[in-house]
Amino acid sequence: MAILPAEGTSFEVTIPVVVIGGGATGLTAALAAHDAGAEVIVLERDAVPTGSTSLSSGLIPAVGSRQQRAAGIDDSPELFAADISRKTGGTAPHEMALQVARASGPLVDWLADSHGVALDLVTSFLYPGHSALRMHGPEGLTGAHLQQMLLAAVARADIDVVTGASVQDLYADAEGRVHGVRFRRPDGALETLGCKAVVLASCGFAGDPEMVRCHIPEIADAACCGHLSNTGDAVKWGVALGAAVADMDSYQGHGSVAHPHSIPLTWAVITQGGVLLNSAGKRFSNEMLGYSEHGARVAAQPGGTVWDVFDSRAEAVGMAFHDFREVGKLGAIKQADTIAELAAVTGMPADAVVAEFDLIAEAAASGKPDRFGRRFSPAEVLQPPYRAVRVSGALFHTQGGLVIDTQARVQRPDGSALPNLFAGGGAARGLSGTGSGGYLAGNGLLPATVFGRWAGEGAARIAADTASEAGAS
Repeated sequence: MAILPAEGTSFEVTIPVVVIGGGATGLTAALAAHDAGAEVIVLERDAVPTGSTSLSSGLIPAVGSRQQRAAGIDDSPELFAADISRKTGGTAPHEMALQVARASGPLVDWLADSHGVALDLVTSFLYPGHSALRMHGPEGLTGAHLQQMLLAAVARADIDVVTGASVQDLYADAEGRVHGVRFRRPDGALETLGCKAVVLASCGFAGDPEMVRCHIPEIADAACCGHLSNTGDAVKWGVALGAAVADMDSYQGHGSVAHPHSIPLTWAVITQGGVLLNSAGKRFSNEMLGYSEHGARVAAQPGGTVWDVFDSRAEAVGMAFHDFREVGKLGAIKQADTIAELAAVTGMPADAVVAEFDLIAEAAASGKPDRFGRRFSPAEVLQPPYRAVRVSGALFHTQGGLVIDTQARVQRPDGSALPNLFAGGGAARGLSGTGSGGYLAGNGLLPATVFGRWAGEGAARIAADTASEAGAS
């Protein structure tokens, strides 16, 4: 991955806007650029565009969408931004969070109205850290479905998506303006393409073990259940062009990935009273802090796996999720009518499990937080029949990256913008602050799509301005 000199390089073909990456960020950017009147092309490394989007649950938190208003949900961008600030301990950029929150509802409506990407408001449960019901997702609640809807929208718009095109290098001048890209085909052939603006939409660096160990050593030894093509290319190019980076230790982990199946078990069952028990039958943290911070905590338990324990009531909520149903089809969900049976099917000591359940019942009856600070309502105390899934902790995707402004323009350390470079999603600094504890459910796809829309619109403006300047000269 290199920045090559643009001087003396000619390109047989020039497309005004080049988008690198065919996930939610890239496809949203392409749609936005197209709507703004620009000719755009998407270059995707893989043979089939999937990326981190397809591995997600497809949920986008949004405020003020048509569905949220119709449901009478009391919410506001200010409340959403406050939720982000609280979750990150104030380490996320507040103004950016507020602007993203304001853009989130219009984004969901635009996707539906202009491109047929209809997302429904999830009202069955509230994710930890969110003060209102604001999650929007596709039918089946899978990222793969969202990805397919975005690909269909791009096809309807007649936007070219070139697969098997692994971008290797950018051509730039001394001012940092990108004039073109060079990409490699599966047969090894190299091709070049000129451009007026570039959108970096190739996600973060979870697939680069060296970068992970350098910036996020706490999760370096856990499995990466994210997209392994996320090798930090965008960050490397941006830094080489003089861009600023921030929050490089920020990431989304997951503390409940079915083992050894590597399928995320929805955290919805935890919100219904589910708990995590290690091999000794002991709880070790407040599960309601969120699933991201539990990636490293679960990985640190003896053997690197724990049991996600819930009941049939919680299972009914989990069944709304495709991944949960797939875990069930694989036989990973153990069933037990008594605690003794639960101990037998999991190998945990029965007396330890009984002790934990007794403590939960006591906390629920008292109305006070338990020893980890979690509150249980009486309705959340687990009841037979019980369910249990062996789970591991994992890294999904990184949340730090290139610093951008509210037009998704990549910034230098002095706050000035690079001439024609845009970034979104995992390629850009997100809204999760530092570490893993700041990740709020949905805040991967939220900046992916909002930043993507901003980037596409901004790239189209730059391309139009450049064409106007060329015409005037």
